[in-house]
Amino acid sequence: MFSPSQEEHCAPNKEAVKYGELVVLGYNGSLPNGDRGRRKSRFALYKRPKANGVKPSTVHVLSTPQASKAVSCKGQHSISYTLSRNQTVVVEYTHDKDTDMFQIGRSTESPIDFVVTDTISGSQNNDETQITQSTISRFACRIVCDRNPPYTAQIFAAGFDSSKNIFLGEKAAKWKNPDGHMDGLTTNGVLVMHPKGGFTEESRPGIWREISVCGDVYTLRETRSAQQRGKLVENETNVLQDGSLVDLCGATLLWRTADGLFHTPTQKHIEALRQEINAARPQCPVGLNTLAFPSINRKDVVEEKQPWAYLSCGHVHGYHNWGHRSDTEANERECPMCRTVGPYVPLWLGCEAGFYVDAGPPTHAFSPCGHVCSEKSAKYWSQIPLPHGTHAFHAACPFCAAQLSGEENCIKLIFQGPVD
Repeated sequence: MFSPSQEEHCAPNKEAVKYGELVVLGYNGSLPNGDRGRRKSRFALYKRPKANGVKPSTVHVLSTPQASKAVSCKGQHSISYTLSRNQTVVVEYTHDKDTDMFQIGRSTESPIDFVVTDTISGSQNNDETQITQSTISRFACRIVCDRNPPYTAQIFAAGFDSSKNIFLGEKAAKWKNPDGHMDGLTTNGVLVMHPKGGFTEESRPGIWREISVCGDVYTLRETRSAQQRGKLVENETNVLQDGSLVDLCGATLLWRTADGLFHTPTQKHIEALRQEINAARPQCPVGLNTLAFPSINRKDVVEEKQPWAYLSCGHVHGYHNWGHRSDTEANERECPMCRTVGPYVPLWLGCEAGFYVDAGPPTHAFSPCGHVCSEKSAKYWSQIPLPHGTHAFHAACPFCAAQLSGEENCIKLIFQGPVD
């Protein structure tokens, strides 16, 4: 069962204000085993019936760890910064009637509104893979939305636990700012990238930054969990914009504003595009059999009529078993149309509408996974460096999180129409 705080934004009334949605990269519309409760592939943030935001108030400097417990027992939100064995700074937070707070993390405890687990690359086809040691924090981050227009959403590292406390231990990076207020970073950090030009056909990738516990923006640390913080970036903010990416070290989330979603293609639109392609009766140029993209709810099973493509040239075929170049490279095949050698894979329609930057027809496929979407969307995602592990970045398919390869990371598909 949900706690009351979860209940209220799962089934909002018709008039509820939607602040935006978070969509987890690597899932094509739902989690492999289905969306359940607070664990799902996308999460909508609605205005709560009653504000639950908090803002900093009193600061206590304590000389014993026991004293800090006394402060956090008042049932009041607080952030504790342990500076040394005999000094802890506790910042108390009071109720803020003008904001709503939503918390995201790996923990299933009640303060977490959206439970996020590690995304395994290409995991849609393999539900068995288990992460042994997750790098996502149990209380990873919090998003605070203004309850009044324009409903600004800000992101902060770390979330309050069941005792309403955020505890930064001795090893965590923390410091006192020139104006006197304490701040810090979480172990693996919360990274944010705001795209240049919003989330549109014209968008370009922005620069990855790290967000502090108090919402300031910093350049990245040397590695994810280095003790030394980056440099303060004074002219940037923690305000999420349409298309902002949030990385929790193990999962990356895309923020879509309510307005941005209003201009995005819907599931119905993508279904109509699928039917349109199938209605044109594309054919295998060799077998001359008609090809068809499987329906959205059959997106994991390779079907008989499924289109396949050579990802080096883009020629679309039906499945065939010839053209192997060597026994070692099982997936390297020679295209019978143009003799180009490269991966030969089944094509899947990208069904998660939130990842599309436009409503164009599905003409391009990501390499090497074969997920298909519009040209602008494919080109946008193929140039975004997504955090991978503790210090690497690489482009990945938003629908399955597979690392992209090939000259362009994506390829234009060449369909053959019916001969008759």
